[in-house]
Amino acid sequence: MSISPTLLIYLLIFGGILLLVEAIYLMVFGRSIRLGSRMNRRLEMLDENVTRAEAIERLRKEINQHGKSRGIPFYALLADKATKGKIAFSPMMLIAVMGLLAGVVFMALTLATEAPPMVRLGVSVVMGIGAVWFWVSGKAKKRYSMIEEQLPDAIDMLVRGLRVGHPFVQALSAAAKEIPDPLGTELGFIADEAAYGRDMGEALMSFAERIDMQDLRFLAVAVTIQQQSGGNLADILDGLSKVVRARFKLFRKVRAITAEAKWSGTFLSGFPIVAMIMISLIKPDYYDEVKETALFIPVAIVVFTFLAVNILYMRKMVNIQV
Repeated sequence: MSISPTLLIYLLIFGGILLLVEAIYLMVFGRSIRLGSRMNRRLEMLDENVTRAEAIERLRKEINQHGKSRGIPFYALLADKATKGKIAFSPMMLIAVMGLLAGVVFMALTLATEAPPMVRLGVSVVMGIGAVWFWVSGKAKKRYSMIEEQLPDAIDMLVRGLRVGHPFVQALSAAAKEIPDPLGTELGFIADEAAYGRDMGEALMSFAERIDMQDLRFLAVAVTIQQQSGGNLADILDGLSKVVRARFKLFRKVRAITAEAKWSGTFLSGFPIVAMIMISLIKPDYYDEVKETALFIPVAIVVFTFLAVNILYMRKMVNIQV
């Protein structure tokens, strides 16, 4: 059971097209699309003499474009992650990128391997779709983490603005100018929508549902209740900020406590695969005496099945929700 250098070529090609997706994204939309830039994207639009109405329209189109394209075959699985990651690529552009990557992979496999054409075609399609899937998933996860970390500071800014007498919309707009992306643009978009007549609680809840973040739902519910029944919104948000910070602190503490178990599980799960690869590279004929037996393939399937179950179970054990 020797491992052909073709496997390493496949891995290198897959890593290369992951980098290619990011390169295409930055070339099309520039540095302003990158998360964590000092000035958020909405302010950059306004600084380029784009009117507020035009900025709202462009941002709304980016926000809603993936949700409206769930009827495209195979795209519905990607739409939720693309929405959470706020991918500026349109659905058609994402599909075109998949096709472009598949073509690049097919050409690379043609030049580097001697695999049959149908095998190259199948691997190219899988790699093209898989690369976009992993890239979009990474963007969504990174954006979610950044919003989660920025939210307590944003709520504190809202509390300070409310306590000096500013209306909530003005306090939200001021906070949006101070907070970088990804949260800054979202808060500014919500403030602009509220200025044009949309209900503030509805706009916040729409953002919370789009991101699927519980802390944002708490913020939307607090604002909605205050609008309907009154009360000191500054004190309510101050308490919410403390709760969010406490949850975030507890989450990091849990992640630190489970880090050893997580790495142990990763090592124990990956060691058999690494050992098999190393044995095959060092001594390619190691399995020659048993691979022709009738039990070799069934036993191999059972081993890999148990290994997959082990990986999933270990991941579920350390994935503690706070």
